[in-house]
Amino acid sequence: MIRPNRQHTLALTAFLSAFLLLLISGCSAGTDNQAAGTGTTPTAASAASNKDVTIRVGQTGWGNLELGLKAAGLDDTPYKVTYNVFQGGNLILEAMAANQLDFGVTSEIPPIFASQAANGGSFKIIAVQQGSTLNQEVVVPKGSSIKSVADLKGKKVAFVKNTTAHYFLLKMLEEAGLTWSDISPVELTTADGLSALISGKVDALASYGNAIISAHQNEATTLASAKDILSGSFLVAASDQAIANEEQKKALADYLERINKFNDWARANKDAWAQITADNTHQPVEQALKTYTDGEAQRPSRIVAISDEAIKSEQDVADTFQQAGIFDQAVDVSTFWSDALQDQLPAPASQ
Repeated sequence: MIRPNRQHTLALTAFLSAFLLLLISGCSAGTDNQAAGTGTTPTAASAASNKDVTIRVGQTGWGNLELGLKAAGLDDTPYKVTYNVFQGGNLILEAMAANQLDFGVTSEIPPIFASQAANGGSFKIIAVQQGSTLNQEVVVPKGSSIKSVADLKGKKVAFVKNTTAHYFLLKMLEEAGLTWSDISPVELTTADGLSALISGKVDALASYGNAIISAHQNEATTLASAKDILSGSFLVAASDQAIANEEQKKALADYLERINKFNDWARANKDAWAQITADNTHQPVEQALKTYTDGEAQRPSRIVAISDEAIKSEQDVADTFQQAGIFDQAVDVSTFWSDALQDQLPAPASQ
């Protein structure tokens, strides 16, 4: 069960916030009174932060957070933000363990593996980003004789190890009455897996995102979709150091609120956001717009508080990997979830 954070009294919080707000107002002459273009008064968290505070943000694939907040006029943070781009959530958590990052968003998978490192990976899950589960599929080339997941028996199947693709492939095989040993799994990156599928080196590909979109552009067809297997929970991780630092924790709370405001802006300006996405991911703008529109129609992007349901979902992922022999023993995922920002985040939307 999730227990409310009672570490600080309301009176002390109110006093500190008011005191620091007076200091900031006197020094900055109110330059941070509103988020540009939003007409929204900053939160107590942002008012209590200052330019001596820094949060180091990891982004996956491209600079979507940095560019998104800038486009929405929400990058005028009263604290410093630095950005780095990584090619996977596992790399974000590796950097966090090395004290190089304070914040990042991953799928449910990387935290399970990161938690097995020294000091439990030096991170905690502090929030959940609800999002789309589209474009997570097993695909086969045009003209393939494979018509069902059961037909994958004895076939070469490319997949991305220790990712959602690995998880949903395990689930699909189980539902079809197959085990991992019934296929010939080929561990590849998203790009290499796509190339292997197109060139005929593998019989099927379990992947996600642009790899699946590109596969369809090369006339691959969907064998099975994971849209109803995956939870749509993307986990917001913060470093133990940042959570323990009161000023950084306030900055994190404000930053999460800004992401939600950006998501609102993107839904209201989907053409502009699709153009930014296309420019930075090197895809046709029409494709970027369709991917974004379809995803938001299925499950709008939104940062929410952690919940028992979200923890249970990740526990199922961990149990699936353990049962497949990837872990020697069971992993209790609740050990790396934290309610440090629970009272400052909206409740989860019903699915």
